[in-house]
Amino acid sequence: MALERGKLSDVVQVAAGATVGIITVASSKKVYVKSIICHVPGTVAGKGQVYFCPVGVTSGPTNKIFDVDINAGETVLLEPSYPLVLDTTGDSLQVGATSVAVNFMITGDKES
Repeated sequence: MALERGKLSDVVQVAAGATVGIITVASSKKVYVKSIICHVPGTVAGKGQVYFCPVGVTSGPTNKIFDVDINAGETVLLEPSYPLVLDTTGDSLQVGATSVAVNFMITGDKES
């Protein structure tokens, strides 16, 4: 199994009140998410959310795995003790912002 290592996504800015997919499994190629970087670029504090969404499931309270308050101008590193593994075509990691825009980027490995 060959792995592509490092950055899995570009910086994705999520608007206040929105949720977007940041990575989705394609062709049953496993994705290992090591960390999620969250940053509030503005001058008002915000909240970032991360959802682990199996194929066919949308983001919601039952699959939220992180809900983090972020001060204005602050960067937060979410680093689970073991990588998150997405392994079925269509599984995704989604991120959301509540009151202000939040920038997200994920790091890890994916099968090539």
